[in-house]
Amino acid sequence: MAKGIWVFVEQSQGKIRKVSLELLSQAKILANEKGEELAAVILGQGIGSLAGEAAQYGADKVYLADDAKLAAYTTGAYTSVLAKLIRENEPNLVLFGNTAIGKDLAPRVATRAGVDVAIDCVGIESDAANFVNLTRPIYAGKAFAKVASPSARPIMATVRPNIFPLAEPAAREANVVTVPVSVDEADLRAILKDVISQAAGRVELTEANIIVSGGRGMKGPENYVMLEDLADVLGAAVGASRAAVDSGWKEHKFQVGQTGKTVSPTLYIACGISGAIQHLAGMGSSKVIVAINKDPEANIFAVADYGIVGDLFQVVPVLTEECKKLMA
Repeated sequence: MAKGIWVFVEQSQGKIRKVSLELLSQAKILANEKGEELAAVILGQGIGSLAGEAAQYGADKVYLADDAKLAAYTTGAYTSVLAKLIRENEPNLVLFGNTAIGKDLAPRVATRAGVDVAIDCVGIESDAANFVNLTRPIYAGKAFAKVASPSARPIMATVRPNIFPLAEPAAREANVVTVPVSVDEADLRAILKDVISQAAGRVELTEANIIVSGGRGMKGPENYVMLEDLADVLGAAVGASRAAVDSGWKEHKFQVGQTGKTVSPTLYIACGISGAIQHLAGMGSSKVIVAINKDPEANIFAVADYGIVGDLFQVVPVLTEECKKLMA
């Protein structure tokens, strides 16, 4: 008999990613409605201390798979361990963050389990007949589809970051289950030799509450300093449109859009971005969108909550100074 709601808790360098805490927060509400147990699944090495944090955000049980072979994420090893755990326990629902790791891992685990997976979900609703209904954008974000699975278990989905609010952490404990790790050499088709870290200085794009993004209207890479100044004032991340990335002005890791990263910040400031469909697909779920563009007919104004028709090279510096005064 299938039972329980699971959240795959993504961690990096001993810290749980924010999207996983958001999922635990929302899954706890769902688990209470359903009378189900909420379990967090954490894979890695030296991760014992993370069980307490998962419990604070709602986990009743924490599955810990702690092994040297899981120290860094590799598709084969993580898929093998998680798929085996799911087969043995048969949860009703397994949720992943819609991150690079989540989008890589979830479909592979779903294939092992013989079920489908809903990618990039923006809503989860309790349903008596289907256990849950999942909402995901289609047609480049122009419409939303309701996805349900009346019988196949587990239901599996990746969920976009910044969709669900973080719960207030509470002092509580979870039942910690140590998972024996047995990874065959056949599962280790790729072996990670080294990780080269690059200094960031700002919050990761998909987890940022505020994003300042620039497009073709920036006219060159040197002008992104202006956006970085505004981002520093607001504590924001900096993004770019595909046109800016294709022009070589910013690296691909900064790209927002259908072929880049999908973001859902509280505030998205689009500077010199026309509003191509593929870009809107990546940021359309932002809670508040501010557009700055000198073309009053730009598509971006159709989705913007606030629009400024003007030269961004005049508007952004003024906006930065005003924000400095407010933040002070």
